[in-house]
Amino acid sequence: MLVAGAGPAGARLAIQLARQGVSVTLADSLSSPQQQAFSSAAMPMAAALDLAIPESCWAARWSGWQLIDPDRLQHQWWSDDCLGVVLDFAAFRAQLWDQARDAGVELLLNTRVELSSLEPKAAEVRLAKANGLDEHRRVRWLIDATGARRALLRAAGVRLESSDDPLLSGTGAEWLLQGDDRNAAPWMERISFFLGRRWVHHGYGWIFPMDQHRLKVGVCRLPPLGCSSRSRQGLGDALKQLLRECGLDNCAVLDRHGGTISSTIRRRQELGRGALIAIGDAASTANLLGGEGIRHALVSADCLAEALPAVGGENLRSLYEAALHRRFGWRWPISGRLARRTWGLAPDCRSDRRMSRLIDGLSRHASAEDLSSLLFDYRFEGYGVRLLPYLLR
Repeated sequence: MLVAGAGPAGARLAIQLARQGVSVTLADSLSSPQQQAFSSAAMPMAAALDLAIPESCWAARWSGWQLIDPDRLQHQWWSDDCLGVVLDFAAFRAQLWDQARDAGVELLLNTRVELSSLEPKAAEVRLAKANGLDEHRRVRWLIDATGARRALLRAAGVRLESSDDPLLSGTGAEWLLQGDDRNAAPWMERISFFLGRRWVHHGYGWIFPMDQHRLKVGVCRLPPLGCSSRSRQGLGDALKQLLRECGLDNCAVLDRHGGTISSTIRRRQELGRGALIAIGDAASTANLLGGEGIRHALVSADCLAEALPAVGGENLRSLYEAALHRRFGWRWPISGRLARRTWGLAPDCRSDRRMSRLIDGLSRHASAEDLSSLLFDYRFEGYGVRLLPYLLR
């Protein structure tokens, strides 16, 4: 088996299959786990524990939510318990790569996987290496773990979207800042989101805590389908404005990175063809409402790793797809629909009023735990169901 992409999904799949005795090659175009470490990487504590993510990869814990509304008012929700963690993404990726090597995975860095031909039970690929010593291989299974690029799916001509299930894409930029005990204090032990056109058109901003007074500050935009690029606010300008308004513009910038997140709205994307199967962001597993991908990407790897030995290769893709929908449940497609409704409105005073109503409804009806259930698990029971009018209005 050849896995193209050594991010969380690709690396986790390679590790699990190698531990089951499968011969696995894991290839990635990067040369170091510290490169392009773009991921805000906030996740609920239950997921961090269920997915067995080592505490050495937790850069911070958080127990509060902080939403800054279009009028710059701060709204806070706190829990007596730890609600989640913020990962050090580079450390997490490094840990996964070490585990892969220890499990016997052949890890090829500085290597790009290109599809040469695809058959029902085999694929031929070209391993384009940075040193120029390219290699051709024939594999039984080829896994597209290339993220939002979906490089191999596109090369194979797999249908990624349809008129009733379009592909919604967002772009983000994030800076890692070095703060101090004074300017980092308002952002510690909580995850903060900035909502409304004052901050980002068709999107949101965030500040997440890290260790040693470091902060992740970013902006993400998910424009509506067909939105002209000329009408979009620049991500760099939005990020710099956020820094100025938060008094963080004089902090040292340790790293700058950016990335893309995308998913079909109703989760009906084809997951492959022949010997090619997609996992993670390439399989539209991302949570567009909250802009997170790691948690669902890891789960998709688990689903495929469990399905492969169960069927011995026959009907693998259909069994894998069924496992995904069973694992995520009927709420899974909700994030796509809510993301389109929440971020797709024109960035004007009406959208700001709608966002303010939403935040006001959350302030009056929801607890910190309710916010976690709403945004991470799309659960609207209890307090959450009262918020639907604000989301759908």
